[in-house]
Amino acid sequence: MALTSSFSLPLPSLHQQFPSKYSTFRPIIVSLSEKPTIVVTQPTKFPTRTIPGDYGLPGIGPWKDRLDYFYNQGKDEFFESRVVKYKSTIFRTNMPPGPFISSNPKVIVLLDGKSFPVLFDVSKVEKKDLFTGTYMPSTELTGGYRVLSYLDPSEPNHEKLKKLMFFLLSSRRDHVIPKFHETYTEFFETLDKEMADKGTAGLNSGNDQAAFNFLARSLFGVNPVETKLGTDGPTLIGKWVLLQLHPVLTLGLPKVLDDLILHTFRLPPFLVKKDYQRLYDFFYTNSASLFAEAEKLGISKEEACHNLLFATCFNSFGGMKIFFPNMLKSIAKAGVEVHTRLANEIRSEVKSAGGKMTMSAMEKMPLMKSVVYEALRVDPPVASQYGRAKQDLKIESHDAVFEVKKGEMLFGYQPFATKDPKIFDRPEEFVADRFVGEGEKLLKYVLWSNGPETESPTVGNKQCAGKDFVVMVSRLFVTEFFLRYDTFNVDVGKSALGASITITSLKKA
Repeated sequence: MALTSSFSLPLPSLHQQFPSKYSTFRPIIVSLSEKPTIVVTQPTKFPTRTIPGDYGLPGIGPWKDRLDYFYNQGKDEFFESRVVKYKSTIFRTNMPPGPFISSNPKVIVLLDGKSFPVLFDVSKVEKKDLFTGTYMPSTELTGGYRVLSYLDPSEPNHEKLKKLMFFLLSSRRDHVIPKFHETYTEFFETLDKEMADKGTAGLNSGNDQAAFNFLARSLFGVNPVETKLGTDGPTLIGKWVLLQLHPVLTLGLPKVLDDLILHTFRLPPFLVKKDYQRLYDFFYTNSASLFAEAEKLGISKEEACHNLLFATCFNSFGGMKIFFPNMLKSIAKAGVEVHTRLANEIRSEVKSAGGKMTMSAMEKMPLMKSVVYEALRVDPPVASQYGRAKQDLKIESHDAVFEVKKGEMLFGYQPFATKDPKIFDRPEEFVADRFVGEGEKLLKYVLWSNGPETESPTVGNKQCAGKDFVVMVSRLFVTEFFLRYDTFNVDVGKSALGASITITSLKKA
């Protein structure tokens, strides 16, 4: 699954491209197709190939690949150059951070839409301690517990904790729409004031605060601004997440300094101990009903609280923080024609529903739903997935079969898989109505949730427990925005993660 406020770091979301000839980069183009094209690949008997690529000399190979990944090439070119070099979307390389944080950085990379789904098959791959990749952050950052994201479905606690997350979402479902409207109305009013005062408005920091406030109000029934936490939530979360993700981030410091500080040694957890305690106290105070359910499931209050905090602050807040700006960036580029169609569709259905936003009204907005899915395809909020082979495997790309040995690490880079030119027509473009009508058949290739969009999370898989919640709040963001505004323009800047968005014009309805 953008940096605007101090150390506010979510999950990685990388705006990548998957050129159709694997040789040159082309920009993301936004357009509105008249009729989505579905590319169907017929089953074929493919030759078996040895997986190309190598890991280099011990210590030196991982270090060189790390420098290429972060600095010499960057993520796009790192993968693209190897696809061209090996003439394969499956190859071997090292993934950061490498020494001295990761003891074994060796992976087999999967970059096409056909091979990628093996990472979701828990009968073939193990997901234990692989949430962040070839290293695992210290459990000191999560109260000494391995939280749900790091558990494999084969572990007993996985089922218990995932059931707790399902209970959280189901028990508070009636609060989501009203609390989203309430919180984001406040946010948009702040945007309007800033636009009136300055002529432009920054999106990210205000969205961070709104996202956290909404999650607290809707899922825990409390407005954090009215508690000891105040408005500090997003900043505290950002510092805490930085301690977990710094091995796979770059902050734009001089290369030698950036690599030394972030990628060579772990930053000590004590740096955020007090910050994390403030977050923990907030969730502990406001989770009584959830603790009662946790007790029924055989989970202690303390373990439940650390998991609720992680799911809310790392997973949900991180996703909203990074995905909303990325989605708005793509919609802005789509232009006034798409904006007009979205506004007309949304306002018409809300009017038909008696002037109120409802689930059934949103289900009658095909263009709005397609826009959200297309944004999840183009800019998935979590770019990387990992899995360790439980057995010897044969994995197919579009043109070959590769043999993987038991115990080898598989790594999938989703922005390439979801822009696979053998699956999607015009894969680099943001096509607003790609998933309308017949285009819905392509939803099985939208993979942002650690599983296909056409499947659902269960206690037996690793698909995001909040998959439907994320889709719902993303739809709410688009609908609330176009109920209020006709069209808009933005400037897109760079930050450590995601996009930094400045709204340059905003036409109110």
